[in-house]
Amino acid sequence: MTNPSYNSFDNPGLVKVLTFLQTHDTEYLSGQDLSDVLRISRVAIWKHIKKIKELGYKIESKQKLGYKLISNSDLLLPWEITANLKTKFIGQQAYYFDMLDSTQNQALKMANDPKNNGSVVVASMQTGGKGRDGRKWVSPKGGIWISVILQPRFDISMMTLFPIASSLALSIAIEKLFSITPELKWPNDLTIEGKKVAGMLVDASLESNQIENLVLGVGINFNVDAKQIEKSLKQTPNFYGVTSLNQQKTNIKSVQLVKTFLVELEKIYESLVKKHSKEVVKEWTKRSSTIGKNVELRTDSGKIMGMAIKIEEDGALVVLENKKHRRVLAGDIVHLSK
Repeated sequence: MTNPSYNSFDNPGLVKVLTFLQTHDTEYLSGQDLSDVLRISRVAIWKHIKKIKELGYKIESKQKLGYKLISNSDLLLPWEITANLKTKFIGQQAYYFDMLDSTQNQALKMANDPKNNGSVVVASMQTGGKGRDGRKWVSPKGGIWISVILQPRFDISMMTLFPIASSLALSIAIEKLFSITPELKWPNDLTIEGKKVAGMLVDASLESNQIENLVLGVGINFNVDAKQIEKSLKQTPNFYGVTSLNQQKTNIKSVQLVKTFLVELEKIYESLVKKHSKEVVKEWTKRSSTIGKNVELRTDSGKIMGMAIKIEEDGALVVLENKKHRRVLAGDIVHLSK
């Protein structure tokens, strides 16, 4: 495993000290007070505070007064994700890495363990971020790069709808926090003013027609230099631009977006378990930039050109080409015009 890494259950002392500072952030707390209340030695308190500062929390120390928390870290640390997270199981365990080749690779190694159902793997940056079909996903610091491990209870027929449903969950989360509605481009991209702000991919392990586990990879351009990413991706086929959520000029923190997304993801996951895929498809269609457009699709069996009519309950896109309805489950899409 790449270091430094943290998870949501291995640092109880540090989390105790931090939580106490967070809940008493209007006052200075002396090392002795912290030691007495938390029943941790003064030396351990001092070590935890040093570590907390290294993790990007701003703490003011004043002689005779003690410590006061001034601001929280911008890192997506596990205890920040799990604190008061209103989900039953998604995101209740989290693992943070400073750097990974990809969160998807790390999550896939962990995906068979029943204890990891619902766990989230986070990286501050990825050196080999993956997009769909093995494409490169540029993932510098400042973005949100996460993978969610699931051992689903839904039918295998839902598997192709799942990334589409997940992109809907993220669109709802962004709308709630930023008051903008990202458009959904089939199969699983989110765009703002026609430029890509986020994408999803799913790796699944199947055993005799059952889903053993499924790893959802989510990349969100949260606070990145979109122009810099555009430069490095300009030559990619079907490239259509990059944007970043920080261009919306709000004070939303990345951890707020991750938590809101995990709540929405669990709601949509439950809908699929209950076989309510019609509702998911209906909501996705409302936000879609693909339906009603003339599109060009490159699939394994050739090129399809026509009008995107709808998506079906398994996530397949239906395209009207020369008066024939063509069903496409996977492919590269280019929007041509209205």
